[in-house]
Amino acid sequence: MDRTKPMQNKNRGFTLVELAVVVAVVALLLGTLLVPLTTQVAQRNITQTQKQLDEIREAVLGYAIVNGRLPRPATSETDGNERASCADARDCTGFLPWATLGLPRADVWGKLLRYSVVPQYANATFDFGTGATLKTVQTRIPSSSTPVNLATNLVAVVISYGPNNWGRTEAGTDIVDTSATNVDEDTNEAKFHCTTAANCTDFISRPMSTSPAAAGGEFDDLLVWVPQTILFNRLVAAGKLP
Repeated sequence: MDRTKPMQNKNRGFTLVELAVVVAVVALLLGTLLVPLTTQVAQRNITQTQKQLDEIREAVLGYAIVNGRLPRPATSETDGNERASCADARDCTGFLPWATLGLPRADVWGKLLRYSVVPQYANATFDFGTGATLKTVQTRIPSSSTPVNLATNLVAVVISYGPNNWGRTEAGTDIVDTSATNVDEDTNEAKFHCTTAANCTDFISRPMSTSPAAAGGEFDDLLVWVPQTILFNRLVAAGKLP
């Protein structure tokens, strides 16, 4: 009589329970990796845009040294050459004159960069005694319910609207503002649609926040500016002023 027992199958497959556990573990691992990766990409975009804005500021100063005045805003969203003139602060607030400066016209999120300049510094050779209305950048401190001055006596401001809310794409599409609480972002946007020259002056710059409860609401705008003193010092160093 054959006493040999049937050989057991040692290569049995996974049970459904075991497969479910494996899938859950893999999903958990991917989830823990995805969040830091997303954060890294977001921070890289911010860093890249801030570097771009710094380069724009240097280009604006370089233009001033060569031409004896600051560049004017772009003719339009599709024509990056500077305007022929800008009569007041409303005309001197628009899109970055990217073609005139030889720079990209949009930030890393594909939004057109905005630019505002004091008319007296963009329409003629510099005259530091004109009594022009200079620009101001304000911010918020944690205990402040109203903005406070961060930088004053500015001759130009450049803005990237950041990843969320406001702005216009390179294709000419306006970005919808999906928040009702981003007060400071609304303030910056309003400067580029100001109906009076006095309303084109004060901008907001502060740490980014996704909290609607933060003072001034959600905020991801990025700004750089040109102080009058920096412009003056660069012109002196270049031998353009006594």
